[in-house]
Amino acid sequence: MILTRLKLSYSGFSLDVDLQLPGRGVSALYGHSGSGKTTCLRCIAGLERAAEGFIQVNDEVWQDSSQNIFVPPHKRAIGYVFQEASLFPHLSVLANLEFGLKRIAKSQRRVDMAHATELLGIGHLLDRHPQNLSGGERQRVGIARALLTSPKLLLMDEPLAALDSQRKNEILPYLQRLHDELEIPLLYVSHSQDEVARLADHLVLLSDGKALASGPIGETLARLDLPLALGDDAGVVIEGHVSAYDADYQLLTLRLPNTKLSIRVAHSPMADGQALRCKVQARDVSLSQHGVEQSSILNRLPVTVVSEQPADNAAHVLIRLDAGGSPLLARITRYSRDQLCIHPGQQLWAQIKAVAVLA
Repeated sequence: MILTRLKLSYSGFSLDVDLQLPGRGVSALYGHSGSGKTTCLRCIAGLERAAEGFIQVNDEVWQDSSQNIFVPPHKRAIGYVFQEASLFPHLSVLANLEFGLKRIAKSQRRVDMAHATELLGIGHLLDRHPQNLSGGERQRVGIARALLTSPKLLLMDEPLAALDSQRKNEILPYLQRLHDELEIPLLYVSHSQDEVARLADHLVLLSDGKALASGPIGETLARLDLPLALGDDAGVVIEGHVSAYDADYQLLTLRLPNTKLSIRVAHSPMADGQALRCKVQARDVSLSQHGVEQSSILNRLPVTVVSEQPADNAAHVLIRLDAGGSPLLARITRYSRDQLCIHPGQQLWAQIKAVAVLA
């Protein structure tokens, strides 16, 4: 468990948060620029000292202003990954990694060189120097170096922000591996909802130095009372398990949790039973009173209307739906809402293109 209570004021900005985050998995700090994400992360790292603060990571207290306790940054068992990898240019990749490894006594090492290089896929880069690496490769080396300090908490401050879309797609699978294979809790700062949806278990929505919401990713993204639902990238996370793969059409069938419902997703092969997380954008969900069999839209789910919220565009509305226990959002026109006479409790069909599901 990570407990964080922070009060900090600058000219024109105040941070005032009280958070209780899971002690494992990925917790994302999400919000627009100036919302307090990085300030919160720097306080947890000890790089800034909140006037009033309490920080506890599992069983260790790193700050308690009421007891005049403040553990300096170099004594906090953290790994910190910035937007830029900040590798030593005169050292090889291997020497950069050894710098991280040497910071921790052998008896306290929980991540070894072989494990870190395999997790990040950088074994073939060890003899190179930073200037001979792509942006994505440099960032993967930087993450591996942070892991080799065997941190009790890994902090990432917008690690993909400086990368183009191709490099982001290159590095995201490695971040997902960290999520799946390591027990080290990770705090991930981002202003990209798609990144957060793919990686996070727990979401903290920050705005003007305050936490508007903090909770499991699936439920928090589906809340209509939060600004998250108003943006063009609004959507929900669906987690399920692979139940079939069609090699001819390269389509996965994904069974939704606690139900017999399933969706098909354009994806590379995965073994039956493997877990997969998808994001379904609200703008990609259409609604119908009847399930249409002959259609290019492969996914048709029976849903129940839960609630409605005006969208930021006056012509649109957001509809929250329940699909066998999994929340969905649909962004439709007010005209369509009225034509379908949509109301809470109504039974409808949600239609989702397989190519529109982000996995």
